[in-house]
Amino acid sequence: MARRIIIIVLDSVGIGEMPDAEAYGDRGSNTLGNIARLRGGLHLPQLAKLGLGNIDSLTGVPENANPEGSFGKMAERSAGKDTTTGHWEMAGVILERAFPTFPHGFPTEFIERYESAIGRRVLGNVAASGTEIIQRLGEEHVRTGKPIVYTSADSVFQVAAHEGVIPLAELMRICQLARVMLKGELQVGRVIARPFLGVDGQFYRTPNRHDFALEPPHKILMEYVQERGLEVCGVGKIYDIYAGKGITDFATTKGNMEGVQKTLEYMAKVKSGLIMTNLVDFDMLYGHRNDVEGYARALEAFDQRLPEIYAALRSEDMLIITADHGCDPTQPGTDHTREYVPLLVRGPNLKKGINLGVRATFADIGATVAEYLETEMISKGTSFYPLTKRH
Repeated sequence: MARRIIIIVLDSVGIGEMPDAEAYGDRGSNTLGNIARLRGGLHLPQLAKLGLGNIDSLTGVPENANPEGSFGKMAERSAGKDTTTGHWEMAGVILERAFPTFPHGFPTEFIERYESAIGRRVLGNVAASGTEIIQRLGEEHVRTGKPIVYTSADSVFQVAAHEGVIPLAELMRICQLARVMLKGELQVGRVIARPFLGVDGQFYRTPNRHDFALEPPHKILMEYVQERGLEVCGVGKIYDIYAGKGITDFATTKGNMEGVQKTLEYMAKVKSGLIMTNLVDFDMLYGHRNDVEGYARALEAFDQRLPEIYAALRSEDMLIITADHGCDPTQPGTDHTREYVPLLVRGPNLKKGINLGVRATFADIGATVAEYLETEMISKGTSFYPLTKRH
């Protein structure tokens, strides 16, 4: 019996504040709910059929009396609200401490040590939008050869450099050095190389980005699946998030629609195992930029592609649609938000209309995958497969 699980992570599509949201400064956050309310409704007929409106009240997304999927929401047990934390928890890693963030830049003492290590002074050392900072500091970088260091609301250390000034190989070297040096209280989730091209006033980022991720602290779901002799395919940021652990094949993407397309391509050729996709546009292009309308349109564009995904499902497939955290574009600031995430499950041979309730941890996904694919169990979660299994 060739079983497959397809997990699609809608990056930042939260569905309401968690009980501890106030401790994170996120009281009142509800990415889906606030977007739907402010916009006067979301048109998500496919997600509504799955049971999205059954999880919580969403303007324009009605509750479905006969859902075609099962539905619920998940709480994050780990401390934090970033991409790495959310994805790691799905794979069985629970973090007691959140990855550090640096809203005011990195300590001067560290920057001085970093400059000494790479043999260059740096520009920036601020929290900023990546597209904005290369317009602001790009000309000075080209003139001086100083790389641009910046961070964001995420736990990241980012280095931007013009490919004609600092060659890609050198940019990767100095990012790898940063990865090695960022330890202890400075141990960020990711170091990201951000190459760009163009001229003053028209600088643009190239597709040659590379993430130097922190390795998970112990064995994760993907490694168990791989050891079972099954395929583990990552789409989008998945390979980087897990530092390649257990991934047998991967495809990087330039946007949500390419992410959907790559997922469909894997579904056409992978016989058994796990396909996991991250669709990043919701977070990167709209959540962090407080773009309510853009976020809404991206949700509706994804919804329109779901029939293609349903058509590609085989009899023994399980499709899971979820998220990794919130990023409510209606909230003050541009940070992620501490929210529950939706959980929607569909499969040709699975029960329909099951209320999966409020899951205690994202690790329930890992436990479900382990049980369904008959790998070693992920002990930190509880599988919801028994609730959806046809007896």
